[in-house]
Amino acid sequence: MSKQTRYVTTPIYYVNDRPHIGHVYTTTLCDVYARAMRSVGHDVFFLTGTDEHGVKVEQSALEKGMTPQALADQNSAEFQSIMGMFNLTSDAFIRTTSSEHTKQVQTFVAKLLERGDVYLGTFEGWYDEGQEEYHTETSARELEYKSPISGKPLVRATENNYYFKLSAYQGRLEQLFETNPAFVRPSSRRNEVLGRFADGLQDVPISRTNFSWGIPMPSNDEHVIYVWIDALFNYITALGLGDHASDWYKERSEFWPASYHVIGKEILWFHAVIWPAVLMALELPLPNCIYAHSFWISEGKKMSKSLGNFIDLATVESYIEKYNMDAWRYYLVTQGPLGATDADFVATRFQEIYNAHLVNTVGNSTSRVTAMLNKYFDGVVPPEVDGETRVEVTGFDWPTKCEAALLQWTSAMEAFELTKATEEAMGLIRDVDLFINDTAPFTLAKDESKQKELGAILYQCIETLRIAMLLLSPVIPSKTEEFLVAIQADLCIGNIQELARWGGAQPGSSVSKVALFPRVK
Repeated sequence: MSKQTRYVTTPIYYVNDRPHIGHVYTTTLCDVYARAMRSVGHDVFFLTGTDEHGVKVEQSALEKGMTPQALADQNSAEFQSIMGMFNLTSDAFIRTTSSEHTKQVQTFVAKLLERGDVYLGTFEGWYDEGQEEYHTETSARELEYKSPISGKPLVRATENNYYFKLSAYQGRLEQLFETNPAFVRPSSRRNEVLGRFADGLQDVPISRTNFSWGIPMPSNDEHVIYVWIDALFNYITALGLGDHASDWYKERSEFWPASYHVIGKEILWFHAVIWPAVLMALELPLPNCIYAHSFWISEGKKMSKSLGNFIDLATVESYIEKYNMDAWRYYLVTQGPLGATDADFVATRFQEIYNAHLVNTVGNSTSRVTAMLNKYFDGVVPPEVDGETRVEVTGFDWPTKCEAALLQWTSAMEAFELTKATEEAMGLIRDVDLFINDTAPFTLAKDESKQKELGAILYQCIETLRIAMLLLSPVIPSKTEEFLVAIQADLCIGNIQELARWGGAQPGSSVSKVALFPRVK
């Protein structure tokens, strides 16, 4: 496979909120994808960061007796700490208060002004203070004049603003959605966007005058650039696309366009409609895919601090302390709301998945096989072949089975089907358990004449587990490394297509017993 670039982004997280499961979830998804693409051999750029401007930050700072910058610094540091705390492998963390970002945003907005895509006008309509989003009369009426996110009443507003000519790009956007149905995923999200095209796109305000904490308009510093426009630009300012003389541009510009913008479904409109229209106006390539996942709920209800079911950072840390980091990652990836429906975070469900998938499947299989190798072959990998001939065991064609799993895994990871990719590895491990039940190596061990057959069986088991754990490495990296070190196999660095070829387990190499996932009460 030829080496290519892959660029994956989280939304940049608003510093008016503290980190919680939603932020950790999205970033973990991107981390799994980034690790997988690196293992395939691609050049990867994984971006996250914080969105630090806007009226909510200004008001919160005022209430706390702080400057907006001090509050932004404090809360941005919390989000940055997540990266190390959860072993997330981002390549850059962008802040919208950085001079590099500010300079480029003004450059891009100036271009939009010069090209006539931005003009000064008057807004009259409804405003969602929590989301900092404007609604027309038609849209507000459909929402019953309430925020679709918080449920709070919309506020009637009249304000002079600079507008972006979104209406001028409706035809091109409709063509985009028609010719590239995978531009927005999952498909239900695409249908949501298409449904809003029917009433015609309205031009959108891109400046405000009722607060000062933001980037000034390049032509009129009485206006502050709307926080959402400011935030969307992070995906290209982080690559230096607005400053060709910068080091960022020289080192990172090759990564545009993005492979995936991974977001929560509540911010779909900005990313699926406004963002591509702005890029069209700037004559820049469009991202390949906007992937908008659903929400976490908790114990069957919407998360709420008052209900005591809010999964905040302290709660997340308690799960990691009780189980382990890889168990947490596995649960998020396999049980999370990657598709069209919300996912329920339930404590008993977490325990069930941990026991069934990690203790009884991954943990049990790796423990059984390494224990048998120690018991029957003194902890040394036996050969699969006798001379030049493979010892025939059963109808299991492990090389073909593993090769097929690798191909399916690669395809699924490329398509951001992370659960499907994970299942390819888990399927191999479950098949190893069936294989052990069918061949009964513990019975063959009692017959000295069956040593070669016993050795071939255990070689095929340890080799299949080696390949399966390579495929699981983006999801459970620590436990994968622990296992591969225990069997003296190469870690998943470089090209997984080479590493996961059949025959990587070396006869004669030492194997230590492992206990990857202990039972937890």
